[in-house]
Amino acid sequence: MLFVIACSEGDKTEAVPDNGFDKTAMLTNYADNLIIPAYAGMEQKLAALESAVNTFLATPTTETQQALKPIFKEAYLQFQRISVYQLGPAETLLLNNFLNTFPADAALIENNISNNTYNLEVNAATKQQGFPALDYLLFSDQALQKLDQPTGPNRKKYVQDILARMKALVNTVHANWNNTYRAQFIANTRADVGSPIGFLVNQFAYELDQLKGPRIGWPYGKQSGGTLFPEKSEAYYGGFSGSLAVENLTSLKKAYTGNESGKGISDYLIALKKEQLNTDVLRQFDLTIDKLKAIPDPLAASFTSHKDLVDAAYREVQNLLTLMKTDVASATGVRITYQDSDGD
Repeated sequence: MLFVIACSEGDKTEAVPDNGFDKTAMLTNYADNLIIPAYAGMEQKLAALESAVNTFLATPTTETQQALKPIFKEAYLQFQRISVYQLGPAETLLLNNFLNTFPADAALIENNISNNTYNLEVNAATKQQGFPALDYLLFSDQALQKLDQPTGPNRKKYVQDILARMKALVNTVHANWNNTYRAQFIANTRADVGSPIGFLVNQFAYELDQLKGPRIGWPYGKQSGGTLFPEKSEAYYGGFSGSLAVENLTSLKKAYTGNESGKGISDYLIALKKEQLNTDVLRQFDLTIDKLKAIPDPLAASFTSHKDLVDAAYREVQNLLTLMKTDVASATGVRITYQDSDGD
């Protein structure tokens, strides 16, 4: 899942009047009440996950594996709450790419473990780490048995190295927000390419594109003539891909409304006299979330057993994406600059 900004010298945005709306207050709300607390929460969830993982690795049994799963799920859910804020320090470090490029490349992971040689810091290693790699290493069918093999110590070290890198990346992003980037973010009230408002609106649309593509459409066969690839689902081995999709969209709505604080992009639209558009977007958010909630987990199984529910949710995701990518972007004067996931 790569967030790519494709800019050209001709990229320009049309000036949009503020109509008295306090964009500095809006950005302050995003920084202080949503983004920085979300990264603090991610640090806490990863610390709890690391402790639980170490307990499991010390005594790898079915019981400790099952005790680990809800803690892993909670950390993965927290990631969905920061995913929309891939801007500034997170965009520079490609945080989302390193934490959640799925599906993981099992063959490369096994090769890394066998050779005990790898470099998780290079861009080519995104599919060998993060939550998808942990999902495979901790919960795949042979996860327990492989810990007892001769390469078991290498496998345990690999898991711990992944967690250490995840923590280091999140800690760096959080520290940069607290130290320098917060002031830069709040001070830039423009809506051009690279601005906070421009990044936010782009990321709203991008997250919906990811929901439409990698999270649902691709494993559901929308890009393969109906051939299913359930193993490409997010959190395939943990079996809670549906919960992650719901949390992702719920968090996206929270970001869109500024957590219903009166200081979000939704309120900016109202100030721009786009009340009906905002109403339509909020209604579509609620409808889409309800459709996603109706799909039983694991999502990979529902691709076959509940096709009608998946189809219904997919259609609503498309409708919400159109509103965000076309209407909201136009209303706010934001140019959509990322490259979408499937070109349609």
